[in-house]
Amino acid sequence: MSFWRVLLSIICPPLAVLDKGCGSILITFLLWLCGWVPGVIAALVIINNPNR
Repeated sequence: MSFWRVLLSIICPPLAVLDKGCGSILITFLLWLCGWVPGVIAALVIINNPNR
């Protein structure tokens, strides 16, 4: 996980997970609309997942 990816997930979480697939983008975007903190947490969890 790079510094720039973490910074991007804090600023705009859906952009940080663009390469992880449509489902990840959609989930992160919906959580980001519900609130900034859930979107950031979802993006960081998706980025840290080693299975993807």
